[in-house]
Amino acid sequence: MKLDDLIKQSGEWLKGTGPNANIVMSSRIRLARNLVKTPFPNKSVKKSLLDVLATVETATQQIDYFKNAMFLRIAELDGVDKQFLVERHLMSHEHSTNPEGKALIVSPEEILSIMVNEEDHLRIQVMQSGFNLTETWKIINMIDDRLSEKLEFAFLPDWGYLTACPTNTGTAMRGSVMLHLPALVMTKQINKVLAAIAKLSFASRGFYGEGTQATGNFFQISNQVSMGHSEEDIIQNINGLIRQIIDQEEQARQALLLQNRPMLEDKIWRSLGILRNAHIISSQETIELLSMVRLGIDVGIIKDVSRSSINELFMMIQPAHLQKIESKKLTTAERDAKRASVIREKLGG
Repeated sequence: MKLDDLIKQSGEWLKGTGPNANIVMSSRIRLARNLVKTPFPNKSVKKSLLDVLATVETATQQIDYFKNAMFLRIAELDGVDKQFLVERHLMSHEHSTNPEGKALIVSPEEILSIMVNEEDHLRIQVMQSGFNLTETWKIINMIDDRLSEKLEFAFLPDWGYLTACPTNTGTAMRGSVMLHLPALVMTKQINKVLAAIAKLSFASRGFYGEGTQATGNFFQISNQVSMGHSEEDIIQNINGLIRQIIDQEEQARQALLLQNRPMLEDKIWRSLGILRNAHIISSQETIELLSMVRLGIDVGIIKDVSRSSINELFMMIQPAHLQKIESKKLTTAERDAKRASVIREKLGG
């Protein structure tokens, strides 16, 4: 499998299936791991980073699960390729900077990605479609077990897994759920919900994680502290919070349908009409319109468009994806025209 093959497929987490997929786009669990007696990446010299890279590559080659996975050296990728991987949620923006000694491992279905030498030696990530943290945990726990057979991780009985950032020490686990909450935004309840989330020591981020604002009414909710909590406790706590948010979004959707259905239908059909007919469109406008169309599908107003096709468009309309489709660099104006073309083709405009 090669990097360019990814443009021809959709990641597992975008399939629009799984529990509560009408509100929850995806579930993700990330584990941070560091090799024993080895400096953290931010304290390492180039030789140490390359040694970690070689050690990890050798270990994964001996594990069946990684047999068909891609092993990408970040220093060998151009700017578009790096941005493409960030847009697909396979690696962080930070991982694309200072690329020497860094790598990314990606499974064929994009269920798994491992950043090598980001903030920690390994940042292992598994993503699934819908509200499915329990299944996501089973997969990543199995992968962690396999890696532990080949690599010795830094671990102390009283502290847990040792990490570059103290807040990750312990299980070194971050669970997160991507929620689509347009009704809570439209009914102006979202700030109250986000304030409650913050008080419970959970983080709220945008579509692209840390440092990003909520766009397209998407909110990524995750735990902030792992020390002193078991993996099962963390998942249970996140699940409890997410179920409450799902209930609130469902109530807000029902209220809109009962009290403002004509307004809601007009907003949804206008959004689909623009997407099907525009010849120039920015990514920001597209994301806002796609959000409304997704809501229309989820409440049964739009019946001839699939949720998975809308989910895929959230990726396909990003700058690096458009340039990968065209196999060349595009100016902003060229991207706006290509974006509109891709949307019309996908939605039958």
